Amino acid sequence: MVRKVGNIAVKGIRFTDDRVYFKLADGREIGAPLEWFPRLKEASPSERENYYLTANGTGVHWEELDEDISIRYLLREEFLLLEPSLEKNK
Repeated sequence: MVRKVGNIAVKGIRFTDDRVYFKLADGREIGAPLEWFPRLKEASPSERENYYLTANGTGVHWEELDEDISIRYLLREEFLLLEPSLEKNK
């Protein structure tokens, strides 16, 4: 079964102390813990703001940090529900 998820192109990114949020073209905002992205967690505010969009806006790349995030991957249920401790036991 194919599920249409809307226009997931990134239109903006913001950070809190412990999360990164992606504003999507379809109006949604999704967030993820910075713990998932250690390079972003340790980055300065200016390093975090120095990104560009890839894959028609569905990916984000931080050149200085060598970090890439795929919005399609973040939206996958399998990824969102996977506990890090379970992954190590496989």
